[in-house]
Amino acid sequence: MLRVENLNQYYSGSHILRGLSFEVEPGKVTSLLGRNGVGKTTLMKCLMGLVKSRSGSIAFNGKDITHAPSHERVRAGIGYVPQGREIFPRLTVEENLLMGLATKPGGTKIPDLVFELFPVLRSMLNRRGGDLSGGQQQQLAIGRALAMDPKLLILDEPTEGIQPSIIKDIGHAIRTVARRNATAETSRSIEERQEVQNAIRRVADTGQVAILLVEQYYDFARDLADHYLLMERGEFIMRGLGADMDKDGVREALAV
Repeated sequence: MLRVENLNQYYSGSHILRGLSFEVEPGKVTSLLGRNGVGKTTLMKCLMGLVKSRSGSIAFNGKDITHAPSHERVRAGIGYVPQGREIFPRLTVEENLLMGLATKPGGTKIPDLVFELFPVLRSMLNRRGGDLSGGQQQQLAIGRALAMDPKLLILDEPTEGIQPSIIKDIGHAIRTVARRNATAETSRSIEERQEVQNAIRRVADTGQVAILLVEQYYDFARDLADHYLLMERGEFIMRGLGADMDKDGVREALAV
C-alpha cells in the first residue's frame, strides 16, 4: 500500500532523515518506534506532503506521490491523525467529523463505523471539541480520519497523554480497522460485543486498511505490530516482525 525508498530530508544543513526505505502492507500494522527527536514526526510530515523530502520516493497504492500536495494524498486515501490531535476546538464533535468528509461528495454521512468504534462520540455530537477530555479528543481525531474511509491510516503517537482506559479502546479500534482478529470478548457487555462484531463486518466489507503507527509506548506498539521499525538519529537501526520485538531486544534498544 505504501512504499518509501531512500527518503532523505535536511533541516538547516542537518541530515534529519537518512535514506529511509520501508513498506506498509494492507491489513497490517507497522509500528514505528523511537525516542523524541529522532525524526519520526518529520517522516510523517514528509509522507503527508507537509514537508518536502530532499530526495527519495514515496509511492501509494502503486502511484508515485513524492511531489503530490497534501490534499491529493488525502483524496487518494491517506488518513492522518497528527501528534497532539489538532481537532477544531470551537467546532462541535459532529462538525469535526464532517471535516473528515471534505474529499467526499456533498451529503455523504459520517460512517457508522466511527460510532461503533467510539460510541461516546455519538452521545457528544453537539458538544464543542474543546470541551472534551484529552482521551475523547483523541477518539475524535481518529474518528475524523476514519470518516474518509482511508486505505492508509497514519497515527502519530495516539497514546500521548491519554488515560489507560482510552488507550485500550484506541488499541481495539486499530486492531479492528486493520482487520485483525479482534475479540469481542474483551468488551464489557453483550451490546458492546455486538458493536465490535458489527464494526469488524463493516471493515471486511470496505477492504483492508494499512496502518502506520508511530509510538513511544512500547507495550502498546508491540501488542499491535505485525511489523516494527526502530528509528535512531534519522535512520532505522532495527526492523522485523512484531512478534519478535521482545526477542530482538527492542525495548532495551529504546532505553539506551
